[in-house]
Order: sequence, then structure tokens, then C-alpha cells
Amino acid sequence: MILPGLLWRFLKHRDDPVFYRMQATDAIRWLMANGIALGPQTSALDLGCGHGVFGGELVRHGCRVTFADEFSQLLPEHQTAPFVPINLDRDALSGRGQYDLVICSNVLEHLAKPEAFLRQAHELLTERGSLYLSWTNWLSPWGGHEFSPFHYLGAKTGARIYDSLSKRPRFHQPHVNLFPTYVGDILRVIREETRLELVKAAPRYYTEFPFLMSVPGLREFAAWNCALLLRRKP
Repeated sequence: MILPGLLWRFLKHRDDPVFYRMQATDAIRWLMANGIALGPQTSALDLGCGHGVFGGELVRHGCRVTFADEFSQLLPEHQTAPFVPINLDRDALSGRGQYDLVICSNVLEHLAKPEAFLRQAHELLTERGSLYLSWTNWLSPWGGHEFSPFHYLGAKTGARIYDSLSKRPRFHQPHVNLFPTYVGDILRVIREETRLELVKAAPRYYTEFPFLMSVPGLREFAAWNCALLLRRKP
């Protein structure tokens, strides 16, 4: 279980590169445990890459990694790597290349149109390619990000109460760059309306308890962050 270490790191150093590297290495461990082969034969896309920490860990495993985001914020060590500019709410995914593995980590809750993204995601995958999708579901303890746990009072009301109490600047704005996203809704879209099939689901920070993801209602609160391993259907 990685959650205690993440909480300690966040309290001491906030969300620094080491914090994200801890997430990436643990996610890669989970992917490899579920049959994902990594190495020079693997083409990978770090989609919504931010500083490129996750993709950088895939590079350490020998993968051929392309980074993608609306604009480049890559760390210096990744700035010469292939980069694809893309806005996931606005741009089509076709014609952006196809990859054996696509990583979309902590991005979905920041999309205004997550269902539209899911319906196109297969376009980025090679035949039987895999997608690692993780996001902070709205009803989790961190659903409101920096204004958690006030998000349980409602997106706009919770943010407003947090602002009045904290008097600190807040980056995440409800329905602007942070959107309520629910596990059950995402699983339904995948099951009914996409060319993706679900391989594995687990709470990202305690993957030892995958059964939590099979209980409707409970999973919305008990999964701090939802991790899905998806595969392109034949």
C-alpha cells in the first residue's frame, strides 16, 4: 500500500517530482504484475504528461516514450523527447499515432468532456494496445483537490467555504478545470459505448484491495483514486 508514504511525502514536501515519481513507480509495478511488458519493444504515450515524470519512469524501463499535453512543461531531462501538443477537450485523437501503451494519469477529472475522450481513446492504441487510466473520483477524500473535504458540500459551495476559511489562492476551479467524475459513470461508458475492454480495476493507492471497485456506491468513496487497465478490443 503506497498511500501512507504518499501522504507523508505530501505533508512534508507537497506535490514535488518525488511525490509523482512514487505514484509512477507503483503504477508501473501494478501494470507489470498484470501482464504489461515494458522494454525497447514498447511504444508508449504519456498523455496529459505535465512535467513528464510518469513517462520518464517508462524511459527508465527502456520504452520508446512520446509525451503529450496542451503545451510543454517537461522537466529539462525530457525536453528533447518527442512531444505532441493536444487539448483533450477540443482535439480529435485520430492521427496522433498509435502506441502499445497509453498512460493517462490524473487527467480525467480535469476534462469537461471525459466521455468524449473515452469514446476516442482506442484511436491511440495499436491492435490490442493498453490504456492505463487513473483519476481522482469526485466522492473520494481528495475529490475536491486542495479544497477537500469541503467538496462534500457541493462543488461551488464547498469551494466558496474553503476560500472564506483559508484566505489562500486556489488553482482548481469547479466546472472550469476540475469536474465531478464518478467511477460508476466511467465504467458504464467503457462497457457500453467504447472500443475498450476492462482488464483490471483497483484503487490506485491500495491496489491490494481491488474488490472495492466491484461494489457500487462504496467504490465512489473508498477509492481515493481509481486505476483502470483497459485494452483495445479486436
